[in-house]
Amino acid sequence: MHQGYQRKRRRPVAEINVVPYIDVMLVLLIIFMVTAPIVTQGVKVDLPQGAAETLPADSKPPVVASIDAMGEYYLDVGSSSSEEVLELDEVAVRVGAIIQLEPERPVVVKADRSIPYEKVIQLMVTLQGAGVPSVGLMTDAPEDK
Repeated sequence: MHQGYQRKRRRPVAEINVVPYIDVMLVLLIIFMVTAPIVTQGVKVDLPQGAAETLPADSKPPVVASIDAMGEYYLDVGSSSSEEVLELDEVAVRVGAIIQLEPERPVVVKADRSIPYEKVIQLMVTLQGAGVPSVGLMTDAPEDK
């Protein structure tokens, strides 16, 4: 036969096919994007509209002090969202304890648009008295007309 001809052996390719992993990751991303708005819970509050900056994505979940349309106070700490009505001094004590443990945690006020401005200011002053360095206000994005 052919003496000068040596047959080359094909080596098996040792590469990982990443296409299925990318497909799975994209499906998971879509699932999380769809379910994220559904997971957020809390007290039903009709927020005023206004253009504002959103919190940075890498920040800790904020502590949300809410005032509903009836003027009652609620507190949402992120992990344990309760619909328990609190007194103003109870809100201050709980938020003060959270801020002592996590001083960098943002605190925002979520108030119904029908609430008098005075109630919102009372809550903000109470929160600052509890040791909160700065208090943010939560709004809805304005609707384009």
